[in-house]
Parts: sequence; C-alpha cells; structure tokens
Amino acid sequence: MRPPSLQILSVESAFGNNGWHCELLEGRDVIRASFSAHHTRIQLHAQSYTPINALAVVGESPLPISEEHVAPLLELLCRANKYLNLGSFEYDLDRQFLVFRITNIFEKERYDADIITSMVHCAIAELDRIMPYAMIVQRTPEDLLDDLDLERLLQREDLIPPVPGDEDDLP
Repeated sequence: MRPPSLQILSVESAFGNNGWHCELLEGRDVIRASFSAHHTRIQLHAQSYTPINALAVVGESPLPISEEHVAPLLELLCRANKYLNLGSFEYDLDRQFLVFRITNIFEKERYDADIITSMVHCAIAELDRIMPYAMIVQRTPEDLLDDLDLERLLQREDLIPPVPGDEDDLP
C-alpha cells in the first residue's frame, strides 16, 4: 500500500481547516465528504492526479429519472453548461446521479488551500443551484415534456438558493 501523496494531504488539510469532515481512502489519492446544501445532500469526492498536479472535485446527488425524461434533463444540463465559466454538469445515466465536476492544475505539490476551498464551494453551490430545475424536469408529466421551455426555466431566479449571508440582508 503506497502512502498518501503530498497533494492529497494538502487537500485533507484544507478540508480540516474549514471544519469539513472527510475520509481519505486508503491506497488512493481520494477524499470523500458529504454536505447538506439548501436543496439537496451532496456526496463529494476530491481526487488528486499527482503526475500532473491536478485536482478534480466532483459533487453528486441522486436524481432518479424515467427514460422519457432523460433527453430533456440532458438538454437542461447542456444549456446550463453554456453559462458556466468553471466546471460542468453531467448526468450519470447508469447510477442516476446529477454530477458537477471542476478540475484545476496546480503549480506546486502542495495545493493552495484557498483554491481547494473555492472548488468545493463551487461544486456544492452549482449542484444545489441546478437541482430545483432538474426536479421540475423530473416531475413534469410525460405528455407535457414537449411544452417545457428549458431556456426560460433556467431564467427563473425564484428557484436559486440564497447566497449564504444574504438572508441577513433581507428587510
């Protein structure tokens, strides 16, 4: 069994500094964690690719969907991806999980804790943001799927979770 790399240990340290409980998988440069977001529970893993100093952070949430709803869901994710600067949405057809993935290549063996934290925040926020839209697709009756305007759906701001701290600013 090989020891954990400096890269994944720096990720574990960043998680610890943020107070996030995580589990380092033995013999692999992978960390697992779970987070409760506004709309969903997110399973997250961070995997270090040591030869190239890259870190991938992947957030997942279960979203069972019928075969008839797969095409509209995939279209929704493609449309959402057009507006992203970092990361991307995916749907794991085999496991029926909604996925957000973000990757960064670092200059040094010890990854920057601020960048790791930002990647985790991004994965959680984006997955939490897309979930209500995906659930609308999931719950739309099959005979109404053709009438669902996905572009307009993504413009609905009432479904976006509040930004942490902004709730205090409300009158």
